[in-house]
Amino acid sequence: MGWSDWLLQNEMQVRLISFVSLFALMACWEVLKPCRPLVYSRVLRWSNNLALVALNTLLLRLLFPAAAVGLAHVAHSQGWGVFAFLELPHLFEVILAVILLDLLIYFQHVIFHKVPILWRLHRVHHADPDYDLTTGIRFHPIEIILSMLIKFAAIILLGPAAVAVLIFEVLLNGSAVFNHSNVRLPARVDRVVRFVFVTPDMHRVHHSWIRSETDSNYGFALSIWDRLFSTYQDQPQKGHLKMDIGLEDLQDVKEVSWLTGILKLPFRR
Repeated sequence: MGWSDWLLQNEMQVRLISFVSLFALMACWEVLKPCRPLVYSRVLRWSNNLALVALNTLLLRLLFPAAAVGLAHVAHSQGWGVFAFLELPHLFEVILAVILLDLLIYFQHVIFHKVPILWRLHRVHHADPDYDLTTGIRFHPIEIILSMLIKFAAIILLGPAAVAVLIFEVLLNGSAVFNHSNVRLPARVDRVVRFVFVTPDMHRVHHSWIRSETDSNYGFALSIWDRLFSTYQDQPQKGHLKMDIGLEDLQDVKEVSWLTGILKLPFRR
């Protein structure tokens, strides 16, 4: 049995262990050595943010039982997509597919900022008044469904190996938890890591009130896309401790932190 077959046969265990392990690690780091003091109760925000994650997970299971990995298996076995014509070595194809899917997420993120109706959905993510690991998995259900449909279209177009999609999704979820964590890497370490991956300091800039900062650092896993497409900003203008997190016009705790308010948020003026 090859490594890719083993990963696919143990998909649920790989997903669960990798996510829970990283979540627990970053949660402990946040508690022991946070970057910023939290404004609101962790119990309030975590309970509602995690309830939103549970709702999104249930919806995806009901609407898309096969999910992205299942579709990738069908697409690859049927010879759909660009990779079917390239006949690349398996490992190289997997690496290339993961990189291209990460590029797709970058462009999707930019579009959700630039198109007004999509921004109304995406601002649920930005309206979190504090910044910690649960912010990284806080998205409106409609945005989650649209994101899955975009991912499906990319899988049909590319025809990547199913294991590439699995690795990408594990990387994406792990990156969202890591780079939204309320922690700071030592400055020298941060400079090295962000040459390849998005760090908490790099992505925190994206959650600033200042619009030019909100419209920067869109990357989730790989940091190269922001530099390549000139959307990179090194540090926030006010510094990481004094910068304002969230959205200036959305500060009502019931509107931005309670589950009912979060679900209604895209439909408010």
